[in-house]
Amino acid sequence: MIALTSLHLLLTYQCNYECDHCFVWGSPLQDGVMTMAQVRDIYRQGQELGTVTSIYLEGGEPFLYYPIMVWAAREAAERGFQVGVLSNNYWATTVEDAMEWLRPFAGIVHDLSISTDLFHSDAVMDDHARNALAAAEQLGIPVGTLICDVPEGVAGYPAQEKGAPVESGAIMFKGRAAVKLVDGVARRPWSAFDACPYETLDDPGRVHVDPLGYLHLCQGINMGNLFERPLAELVAAYDPQAHPVVGPLLRGGPAALVAAYDLPHGDAYVDACHLCYTARLALRERFPQVLGPDQMYGDFREELR
Repeated sequence: MIALTSLHLLLTYQCNYECDHCFVWGSPLQDGVMTMAQVRDIYRQGQELGTVTSIYLEGGEPFLYYPIMVWAAREAAERGFQVGVLSNNYWATTVEDAMEWLRPFAGIVHDLSISTDLFHSDAVMDDHARNALAAAEQLGIPVGTLICDVPEGVAGYPAQEKGAPVESGAIMFKGRAAVKLVDGVARRPWSAFDACPYETLDDPGRVHVDPLGYLHLCQGINMGNLFERPLAELVAAYDPQAHPVVGPLLRGGPAALVAAYDLPHGDAYVDACHLCYTARLALRERFPQVLGPDQMYGDFREELR
């Protein structure tokens, strides 16, 4: 049986931004927000499982539902979980203002992650990010940055300025990135992607829980819904080799997923996520119970635009 140690709550799919690299298609037009009752239920199930030690509050942008997020952080800490928060720092207009936004988290949050890069603004580290970092440091909140590089060949973004932070990393071409950012980027033969380079799908240490209750092993690949079946049962029943999507990925990566179902495909893809996401789009009607919900595949855009 897998040993989950961390639950990452997607408190909402909504976001004030609509970044091209977003895994979960965050957008002002997205729907799906957790209620306090649902958060309590998730925490209770995490405690009953017995292996969960940390809770992360993410989105979308969780600060859009600030009172619920503050309550959720306090509730998690009171239940003995370590607490992390991920935000795009839109609220950090000045250091003074940022301190007011962050003050309720002092002594509660053990990891504040600030997402900042050229996908969010015209600078890798804009004023909002600097304000958030300064405020967190003054309040004694452990803080760091999540920075994604703009891939070489992508048009429409400025070059990364000299002196920018060096802890940036490559994006993964899934979600909106697989649609918006692949043109012009170098590709490799599809058969070269014979392993998943990012997720330990056979024994994941963490899963993402979305507002609908789906447990995501990777964004858009789920192992069930904890609002429909208890988390402890889902974990006990999880058989990665028998999972219709995870099984092929473990045996040979996205290339094996394509081959297992004889899916149509191009000659080359940007990365393993690009091929995997494309293959999953072709498989969604066949395996809707594990390849969803619609929010993870941008379907909301078809309905609302």
